[in-house]
Amino acid sequence: MQHRSVRELMTREVVTARPDTPFKEVAALFHRNDVTAVPVVDDQDRPVGVVSEADLLRKEAVLPDPEDRHPGRWLRPAEQARAEAETAGGLMTSPVVTARASWNVGEAARQMDRHRVKRLPVVDEAGRLIGIVSRADLLQVFLRHDGAIREEIVHEVLGRTLWLPPEAVSVTVQDGVVTLTGRLSRRSLVPLAERLCRAVDGVVAVHQSLDWAEDDTDTSFEHPRAYRAGDS
Repeated sequence: MQHRSVRELMTREVVTARPDTPFKEVAALFHRNDVTAVPVVDDQDRPVGVVSEADLLRKEAVLPDPEDRHPGRWLRPAEQARAEAETAGGLMTSPVVTARASWNVGEAARQMDRHRVKRLPVVDEAGRLIGIVSRADLLQVFLRHDGAIREEIVHEVLGRTLWLPPEAVSVTVQDGVVTLTGRLSRRSLVPLAERLCRAVDGVVAVHQSLDWAEDDTDTSFEHPRAYRAGDS
């Protein structure tokens, strides 16, 4: 079993800005390239921050109403400085959260969720920018056909990983939802099979009604007491 990697999903031609890129040029980059954020890189192409549409919009948010009916939004001093910035270096969110090309989809998704970001610049071993991966890129795994998901489960999960005979489990996949029916040799294999199926790229949910021949999870019986010298 192998998840799709960031290398397979990332965009390689990345639109970037420099710390001294003017505010209006950043806005023009968004418009010309139909993007909503750009990494800011130094002279060695190492990401030092990210500027998004939200960063530019902050400048509009702090402006007072032309008719003086509503004051501009109040910001903390650091945020106020970013709102007043004139270049990408002042506007950007820093430090930047990055990913590696070798990461799988799950690792990248956890990084995004942990740091609450929508995209990750991808860097090499030297920290240089080689791509960018977004939430939309990671969600491509859910576009997998049901047949491809079923084939991976049957051959990789049940066959090569759990060494189950083909007739042991019946697998159906509908809109990414996997249903497992059949009989396994041991009860402990049931949650393992379910967990491994959930880990397959493109799986939305797993439902199972699996039976078992032997309950190897029952620990209710008492072990005989060990014999000690002096016991009668």
